[in-house]
Amino acid sequence: MSQSVLDQVRLSLSVGAAKSVTSLVRGFRLGAASVLPGSIARRIQPHALPLLLAQVRRGVILIVGTNGKTTTALLLRTLLERQGWRVAHNATGANLINGLVTALMEHTNMVGLLDADYAILEVDENILPLLLQDCQPQVILGLNLFRDQLDRYGEVDTISQRWLKAIAPLPDQTRVILNADDPTLCHLGQQLSQTVRFFGLNEPERYLEEIPHAVDSIYCPSCGYPLDYKGVYLSHLGDYHCASCGFSKSSLAVNSQEWPQILIGIYNKYNTLAAGLVAEELGIERADIYDTVKTFKAAFGRAEELVVQGKKVRILLSKNPVGMNETIRAVHDIQKQGGASTKLVVLNDRTPDGTDVSWIWDVDTEKLVALGGTIVVSGDRVYDMALRLKYSQSDSEHPCELIIKEDLQEAIKTALAHTPADETLHILPTYSAMLEVRGLLTGRQIL
Repeated sequence: MSQSVLDQVRLSLSVGAAKSVTSLVRGFRLGAASVLPGSIARRIQPHALPLLLAQVRRGVILIVGTNGKTTTALLLRTLLERQGWRVAHNATGANLINGLVTALMEHTNMVGLLDADYAILEVDENILPLLLQDCQPQVILGLNLFRDQLDRYGEVDTISQRWLKAIAPLPDQTRVILNADDPTLCHLGQQLSQTVRFFGLNEPERYLEEIPHAVDSIYCPSCGYPLDYKGVYLSHLGDYHCASCGFSKSSLAVNSQEWPQILIGIYNKYNTLAAGLVAEELGIERADIYDTVKTFKAAFGRAEELVVQGKKVRILLSKNPVGMNETIRAVHDIQKQGGASTKLVVLNDRTPDGTDVSWIWDVDTEKLVALGGTIVVSGDRVYDMALRLKYSQSDSEHPCELIIKEDLQEAIKTALAHTPADETLHILPTYSAMLEVRGLLTGRQIL
C-alpha cells in the first residue's frame, strides 16, 4: 500500500473517530467538542492538519493577533458566505492545533473529503510558526501584538521575531496584511519579500488624550530608540516615526475615514478595516463590504447584546490590559451620553484567562468609576478586582457604589436589579468568565 493511500485510510479513520466523539460530547451536553475530537484524530493520523488544509479549494486565511481575531474572522466569513463561498472556520475560538483540526473535520464527509472553498482560521499567536510548517496560506492577517498572558507567551518582540522567521520562507504568492498602526507589525511587514498591504487609522480626531498605562511597544523595533508619536489611537497603536533611524508608519491601503465600522469601540474599527481589506484582496466589491458591515451581528461575548428580564445587556470581553482599556473607554463614552450607569466586572484566573492577574493594575480603571454609578464585582479573583477599583476612586462629585458578590449568579441578579429600565447593563468579563456569564444569561438560569 502506497504512503498516500495509507495516509488517506488513516485520515478516514481519524475523521470517523472525531465525529463519533463530537456526537457523544454534544449529545450528553458535556461541552462544545471543539478540541477533544481533533486531539483524538491526530493520534490516529498525525498529519491530519496538512491533509485537510491541502483540500481547501480556493485558499487558507490565517488570522493572528492578540485582540480581535474572533470578530474579524466572523465578519470576513460573513463577507465570503454572502458571495456564495463555502467557508470552514474555527468559530468556537479554539485556536490551537487540535481546535483547528476539529473545525476542519466539521466540514468533511466520513472518508475525510473536505468541502470548503476557504478556510478561515483564528490562530493563537504562539503557534503560528508551528502551523506554517504544515500550511502555505493564501493570506496571513496580522491584527496587533499586545502583552497577553505573560505567564504563557513573553514579550511582543519575541513573538514578532518568531513570526518573521516563519513567514519569510513562504512563497511570494502569499499575501500578508498587517496593521501599520502597530510599530512591531509594521516593521515586520517592511522586512518581508511577499506582497504586504497595510491597514490602519488616519483619523487624528480620535487620538487619545494621553498614552495609556497599558502601553507595550513605544520603542523603535528597528533601533530601539524611543518613538515619536504624533498621537495614539489605542495602547501603542498610532502615528509614529523614529528620529534616530527614520523608521515610520507605512502607507495605508485604505482610507479609514471612508469606512463604516462594526459595533462599538475603536478596536472594532480596526477589525472592520482588517476584514474589509482581506475581502478586497479576494475580489469582493467595496459596496458589498459596506453593506455587510452595516448589518453585522457581534460574535458571542464581543459586544454581544441580549435582552434579559426585559433589560438590555451588552457583554464586552475584557481579557488583557489593552482590551479592557478599550471596553472601559467605550462604556465611559456611553455613560457620558446618559447610559451605562451600572456595570458588572468579572475577573477569573483560569487557564484561558492567564493565571497572573497583576495586569489589572495596568488598566485605567479610573475612567470606569469617574462618572459614578454602580459597579458590581464578581469572579474567582473578585477581591483583587474590587481592590483595584477601590484604589481608582477619588473624592469626586460622582460617587461610585461598589458591590462585591462572590457568587456570579447573585452578581448578575444584583446588576440587573440596579440597571434602569431605559439603560443597558454592560458586563466586562475575562474569557472564562464570559462563557459563564453567557451560560447563565442564555440559559435563563438566573430567572
